[in-house]
Amino acid sequence: MEKAVRKERRVFMTGNEVVAWAALAAGAVHMFGYPITPQNEIMHYWRRLAPEYGRGFLQTEDELSAGFTAIGAIIAGKAAFSATAGPGTILFQEPLSMAEMMRLPLVLVVQQRGGPSTATVIYSQQEVTLACFGGNGEGMRLVYSTASHQELYDYTIKAFHHAWSYRFPTLVLGDGYQAKMREALIIYDPAERGWEAIPAEPILGPERIQGGGRPLLHLRNAFSVEEELAEVLREHLDDFARAAPELVEYEFTGEPGAEILVAAHGIVGRAARAAVEELRAEGRPVNFFRAITLRPFPEEALLEALRISGGAMLVVESAVGQFGRMARLAVAGEPLRSFKTLYRPGVGIAAEEIKEAVLA
Repeated sequence: MEKAVRKERRVFMTGNEVVAWAALAAGAVHMFGYPITPQNEIMHYWRRLAPEYGRGFLQTEDELSAGFTAIGAIIAGKAAFSATAGPGTILFQEPLSMAEMMRLPLVLVVQQRGGPSTATVIYSQQEVTLACFGGNGEGMRLVYSTASHQELYDYTIKAFHHAWSYRFPTLVLGDGYQAKMREALIIYDPAERGWEAIPAEPILGPERIQGGGRPLLHLRNAFSVEEELAEVLREHLDDFARAAPELVEYEFTGEPGAEILVAAHGIVGRAARAAVEELRAEGRPVNFFRAITLRPFPEEALLEALRISGGAMLVVESAVGQFGRMARLAVAGEPLRSFKTLYRPGVGIAAEEIKEAVLA
């Protein structure tokens, strides 16, 4: 399989194009998908580039089929992925639930759009709960929330490696703005930065079927006895808890004695960072926290950031508390001097609006 990116170079492209290049660079072999705005161009770019680099593509009849077809390829040892948004993310919950139960490294890129139902095809942060806790499971997923095209590239690559290393489904949570806008970034060969090839191997294959000294593998998504399900889930939950400290990522800027902590994620976190930088330049002691992993959530880091900030926090998101509920739960029991919110469901938030909310 030919390498797609051989040397580091600066490029200028849309976020959807970035995802296609990142998946190629990571070593993804197949994409299965169904068209839905605003992720369509991921499919288009992948379909255009895939033959050149010996990769495959199949447009399925819907997102359910895309997810389960990707699962089939993964069981055969192929690094497969898909991309979707909005109603497609809803349909993807069934294959995601199966991947979660069977510990299959399914990678899904979600370019969030407003809801409910078809609603807007542009932008929102309203798919956080669905991405983190959708389906009939316990949310044993790795979810990255990106804020830039560079992060779309970096974390798409990381998603493949961590999905196959830890065997949990992994999502890259972008949005309609990132999908469509153009921005400069550096693309690179992951191997040059220490990322070895995706450790993909047949999850079911001849060597397992015939023995070869390997234990018999059971991939199950149905249980007849409740206690048996509970026992298996307990093992998975323990694995997820052990992996969480190695997987959790966040960004924090600040120092003790701040008057408030501004917390956000994704592209709103980018605006929040700019607002905090401007406020600090004006002499206002304001701290900044951005969750990069929404699952597992950086609970301890946020709690410590809140303590440094004197117990006051402003949560900013383009939804009505989907991120805010996780933030509030993370600091439950901590004495709060104030807890303010700036919720704008399905609407972009500018740095100036965040500054006004801090100063209000």
